[in-house]
Amino acid sequence: MKLTPLTLSDTDRLLSFFANQAYELCEYTPASILAWLDDDYQPLGYINDDTLVICSEFAISKAYRHLLLPISPSREFCPRELQDLALNLKRDAFWFVPEHYIRKYGPQEVSAYFTITEHPGHADYIYRTEDLAQLKGNRYSKKRNLIHQFERQYINQGRVELAPITPSVVSECIDFIEKWCDAYPCEIESDTELVCEKKAVICSIENTERLKLDSFLIRIDGEVSALAMGHLVGGRGAAHHPRAAGARALRQAGDFRDTVLVTLVVAEIEAHEHRGRGIGGAAGRGGSVEQCRSGQRG
Repeated sequence: MKLTPLTLSDTDRLLSFFANQAYELCEYTPASILAWLDDDYQPLGYINDDTLVICSEFAISKAYRHLLLPISPSREFCPRELQDLALNLKRDAFWFVPEHYIRKYGPQEVSAYFTITEHPGHADYIYRTEDLAQLKGNRYSKKRNLIHQFERQYINQGRVELAPITPSVVSECIDFIEKWCDAYPCEIESDTELVCEKKAVICSIENTERLKLDSFLIRIDGEVSALAMGHLVGGRGAAHHPRAAGARALRQAGDFRDTVLVTLVVAEIEAHEHRGRGIGGAAGRGGSVEQCRSGQRG
């Protein structure tokens, strides 16, 4: 079982694994796996029949090394099979495990092979569907007012254009991202996450067709002022990938960065020693992930 590096050139041969896979998180999409590739992050892959195994390798941020749950349109690995996989690949942890996986097998069964740890850093990305769709109640009254104001001053006046991101507008979109970074400094010494996000956004803009992304831009008075990219996950959910809105669009329509559909992440699973078999594990992303220790399967 050998993991090999994955790049954008592998997109076509990977797409079939995602068509009916069960995990409705944006981490389980080709764009999330491939668009963030840089000097630190390198996705690795292994294909066995109808199953794709993805490992996120980090040259610098080694504590972030992890596996995703195996991706397959026809089967799912039980907790014992996941532990065997982690042992064979000499990896410590599975990240981005959806809540329904824990419910299906039960916390007790999963805990027989893994330590379950939440991702506290993702808690602010969890929203009620009704809140996002309807913006009901006093809590969202300011946002509703800003939407109505934007509709009156811009949409009803014909000043807003919605259009797909096509090869002919790629340079405009990248110019917009550069302007966005002037407002939200994307320099390495300022915010390393924004640096990575900028790279991923530009990669996604340049490869919307290859990554099979549904994408659009918004022009206000003829100027690109916002863009977004995403696609269906497993034919059921929607994944919203890196997006941005200019200061003008945010000022007029309200800052919706806190109410955009993003990722629900409930638990991380780490392989650990159990009944004479397993490997060492440690804390979640908020702490550190130890290197594999020499656990043996019984």
